[in-house]
Amino acid sequence: MIPFSECPVCGNTMVEKNVEKLLRGGTNTATVKVKAEVCLHCGERLYSKETIHQFEDIRRKLELRDTKEFSRVGESYTVALT
Repeated sequence: MIPFSECPVCGNTMVEKNVEKLLRGGTNTATVKVKAEVCLHCGERLYSKETIHQFEDIRRKLELRDTKEFSRVGESYTVALT
């Protein structure tokens, strides 16, 4: 998928994994399940260019509230702790 056999951050081994990515656009969020190259040591994630373009598209739709093709999962709340 991505042409890195070693992590560009720490130099350790990269493996392909299925991961969840939280995307924010405006006040909305979406969780996306995608494949990424993940460092076994530091956890750095590398995504393909196509996946990054999809992230950008989803963020734009979240900002515009164009979420008709997304599945609603629940609600989010902000809680201030004192």
